[in-house]
Amino acid sequence: MTYEFLQQYWWFIISLLGGLLVFLMFVQGANSQFSIGKDETEQRMILNSTGRKWEFTFTTLVTFGGAFFASFPLFYSTSFGGAYWAWMLLLFTFVLQAVSYEFQNKMGNVLGQKTYKWFLILNGTLAPFLVGVVVATFFTGANFIVEKNNILEISQPVISRWANASYGLDMLLQPMNLVLGIAILFLSRSLGNLYIINNIASEDIRSRASVRLVGNFIVFLITFLAFLVYVVLKDGYAIVPETGEIVIEPNKYLNNLLEMWQVTVVLVIGVVLVLFGVVKTISSKTYIRGIWPVGIGVVLVVVSVLLCAGWNNTAYYPSTADLQSSLTISNSCSSYFTLNTMAIVSILIPFVLAYIIYAWRKIDSREITPKEIEEEESY
Repeated sequence: MTYEFLQQYWWFIISLLGGLLVFLMFVQGANSQFSIGKDETEQRMILNSTGRKWEFTFTTLVTFGGAFFASFPLFYSTSFGGAYWAWMLLLFTFVLQAVSYEFQNKMGNVLGQKTYKWFLILNGTLAPFLVGVVVATFFTGANFIVEKNNILEISQPVISRWANASYGLDMLLQPMNLVLGIAILFLSRSLGNLYIINNIASEDIRSRASVRLVGNFIVFLITFLAFLVYVVLKDGYAIVPETGEIVIEPNKYLNNLLEMWQVTVVLVIGVVLVLFGVVKTISSKTYIRGIWPVGIGVVLVVVSVLLCAGWNNTAYYPSTADLQSSLTISNSCSSYFTLNTMAIVSILIPFVLAYIIYAWRKIDSREITPKEIEEEESY
């Protein structure tokens, strides 16, 4: 395996983990809509539905961050270090989620159940939005500077730094970042609706979730299409292969879609699956499995979008402060030895996925009912 192949391979793995993370954010999407349940029992049914899966989302987030750190450490140090407050805010919402599931029904809970429910709503709203904002910077750029020579500075060996004092909060000032943030938020809410419909044995809850699905999906569709059109029409950040120089290329991302037709095919298949699953769920009162075609479609769409951001000689993390500081999969990756060793270990990934599928089926072997909430220990 050549060094270039390993770089491409690990960007694909990162893209796949990103797609799985966005799909698993149905947990956040459902948590942001407790009002689908009209009484305490129904709300606890929703809470238990997501409570069985929240570890999957959290673990995938940690795996995504760990894989990014190991394969592309310069991105990790630049984004996680420079955009400090943006990432800390995101991680804090996930800490609130974990604490809320663990303690809201414990004896001696001084904050009360409602406080922890509000924590879950905060996580369900803010986490998907911030993920969308951060991902958008792969196309809109971020305000950082990379100076590798600084590694020789004894007093302050910091390679990369944010170019202003906002430490990442300036991401929220770019309108298209907000557009994708809203898109991911309402996508997670749509996925949450679909999961509730599939997982909770209550016709009343399923009916309300189906109604919510219509509004949530319309907002997602409008905002995602707006961002997609923006990306396709905008100038992009290309790499000159011979020199490694970063240059502005008109319609770079459109060119990527045309030149990498396989990625475009995957994108189209993903969009079709998402539309099929949502339309089928809305139009049929008996169809409750929409989460699966939509979930698979979401993974395919996210993977193809991220591949478009990093493959085909494209700078996946452009710098708006210094064009030549932009990060590419070649100038920000680990050594050949590290990538090669991790590639060997990645052979275990199918076995891990198989275990997740097995555990998922076991957890969902029966639907959640009001009787279960009343008789068994629950969140």
